[in-house]
Amino acid sequence: MRVFKRHVWEKVLDLARRRARWLVRPPQVRGAVPRMYPGALRLGDEEEEAAVAAVREVIRSKKLFRYIGTSVNPLQRSHVHEFERAFALRAGAEHALAVNSGGSALVCALVGLGIGPGDEVIVPGYTWVSTASAIIAVGAVPIIAEVDDSLNLDPLDVARRITPQTRAIIAVHMRGAPAQLDDLTQLARRHGVFLVEDVAQALGGEFRGRMLGSIGDVGTYSFQMSKILTAGEGGLVVTSDTNTYRRAFMYHDSAACVHAGVTSEEWLAGVNLRMSELHAAVLMVQWARLDGLLADMRARKARIKDAIRVPLTSRGVKLRTVHDAAGDAATALVFFLPDASRVQAVVKALGDENVPATRLYQDLEFLPHDHIDLHVYTAWAPILQKRAWSPAGEPWRHHPREVSYAPDMCPATLDLLRRAVHIDVSPDMSPIQAEQMSAAIATTVERML
Repeated sequence: MRVFKRHVWEKVLDLARRRARWLVRPPQVRGAVPRMYPGALRLGDEEEEAAVAAVREVIRSKKLFRYIGTSVNPLQRSHVHEFERAFALRAGAEHALAVNSGGSALVCALVGLGIGPGDEVIVPGYTWVSTASAIIAVGAVPIIAEVDDSLNLDPLDVARRITPQTRAIIAVHMRGAPAQLDDLTQLARRHGVFLVEDVAQALGGEFRGRMLGSIGDVGTYSFQMSKILTAGEGGLVVTSDTNTYRRAFMYHDSAACVHAGVTSEEWLAGVNLRMSELHAAVLMVQWARLDGLLADMRARKARIKDAIRVPLTSRGVKLRTVHDAAGDAATALVFFLPDASRVQAVVKALGDENVPATRLYQDLEFLPHDHIDLHVYTAWAPILQKRAWSPAGEPWRHHPREVSYAPDMCPATLDLLRRAVHIDVSPDMSPIQAEQMSAAIATTVERML
């Protein structure tokens, strides 16, 4: 509690200090910089009218559930089905399955691949905790691996962590940028394991001209509030393997034998993780926004990167590696300082210039409980401490080998994150603000390093 109160007072004092400074000299970035909620930012008047019309249609049809309405018309429209088909077409995948969250999508993907007790799944040490939690949910054991300076899985470290129990690798495309899928795909094929793509933060991104999520054996997406497209909640699975799709379908719908023509001989018991017609109606409206959002974020990020590359490089600052710049969804700009001790000061100085900068990692002992970042493996207490809902059911208990975790098990990941400065690239940032931000970043780094 004392740590939390101190943190709150520090925030209040910092805001007061910043406002007093702005009275002397205005920040280089003028006006409020839009927050980084791409899909939600475009929920304006036009979006509202279209979404309301779509939701009104669903309600008037009296069909909020994709399979059942009050009409006896068997061809009554399903927004969920339409969204699945539109998504699959763009991804170039045979199948798409809409579910109620990104976490559910990950669980369905793993179940679809037949992953369970006794299996290991490699996951990056930098991803939202849901990625690792999904592995626990199917009874498998997560193996935490290093990330490289793209902040995505390091293929070299993945190779070192493959064991006879490894069944899958989850490549998470963090902060909008693609993982090194060439190396990871080859690695998965060489060892006969599955490659899962977690595209929660990079919807619409590409690698070598192919949509992220369509390259591995299965891809998953999220439509939660902070994602590139949003309906508040929602998720989706894509795959071109029919068996994987049918298994995922059975798991996401306990009545799959009725809704998907599954025979009683192949039917496996599932749960209910379906997407509602209301969510799909909103997402069909958002779907039309995707290309515009990507174009705006890419244009803003390119403008900033081009302007700051030389000034930052001259001070020993390294821009984050992007394995396919053309495929970057461009939601964020990240650079690494040569010395972690300077990160907080640089972030604070950028804040004085109204640049939305944050640090990606701070050691847990310096943070209040509600500010711990669950993107970093050191905060995954239930996994590091091997906690489970029931002792008999936890995945480590009868695993073929001992798997241990430690807060310092991925030193390269922590070193990168400690030195990282993260800046949101909002699609609604004006071109003038992008120019002002470029100047503010360059002058701040040159002054402080």
